[in-house]
Amino acid sequence: MSVTRRTFLGTAAAAATTMAIASAQSKKTPIGLELYSVRSALTADPAGTVKKVAAMGYQVVEFFSPYYSWTMDQAKDMRKLLDDLGIKCHSTHNNMPSFLPANLQKTIDLNHTIGGTFVVMASSNVNTANPDDWKKLALETLAPAIDKFRAAGLRGGYHNHQAEFRSSNGGPRPIEVIAANTPKDFMLQFDVGTCVEVGGDPVAWVNANPGRINSLHLKDWNKERGYKVLFGEGSVPWKAVLTAAEKTGGAEYFLIEQEGSDYSEFETAQRCLDTYRKMAT
Repeated sequence: MSVTRRTFLGTAAAAATTMAIASAQSKKTPIGLELYSVRSALTADPAGTVKKVAAMGYQVVEFFSPYYSWTMDQAKDMRKLLDDLGIKCHSTHNNMPSFLPANLQKTIDLNHTIGGTFVVMASSNVNTANPDDWKKLALETLAPAIDKFRAAGLRGGYHNHQAEFRSSNGGPRPIEVIAANTPKDFMLQFDVGTCVEVGGDPVAWVNANPGRINSLHLKDWNKERGYKVLFGEGSVPWKAVLTAAEKTGGAEYFLIEQEGSDYSEFETAQRCLDTYRKMAT
């Protein structure tokens, strides 16, 4: 049977599409470490700690609030180290002052220097479950910062804890208020364990916010050990969470976070990574 040019081109296009889909599916989401997990070591020796984390096989690191005290020279040195090690810092965790108008340029400069994409508010100063207070945070603090970050080629984000997944008198949960009052390009960085602790459904949350769960803190939890349980050994339904995050949430990278365990900081980080690798295969 002869093959027409149209048939040939159609078959070639279909094959190319199939290959592209297969290639996309074969790409694994980068796995990183929120450096709060090795906070004691990081305080004593930042460069040495990042080297050890990279040697374990982590592809990404996330610096938390102490990075904000770096000079620009320190930030440049850290960026060089990251580049030399072949790892990335996609996001930083920041306290409220980093989002205030007087400090935004410093926040932008530091994040540009270390190669970040997302500037994440690690926690807020809102101490109530009143939806109006959370809406005020979104509109008066987050929104102006988001605009400034966007103009500088960065994206804003918010990291939840337990409080954001608790509702008051059956009203909307604070995290829902934040999501409803921030733009779609604002990342809802998902701390999974804290959601599970207060009875939230992590898969439902991811599926309710397509394209906005760009990174997740893979923190586990159970009633017996709390947050000292290692990743993969707690109550979080990780397979379902990770599948939803990649299929619907728009996950660009994952970050293991451990608040403490029966092991040293570095052994804890290694054990969690080993479990993740087995789970992700």
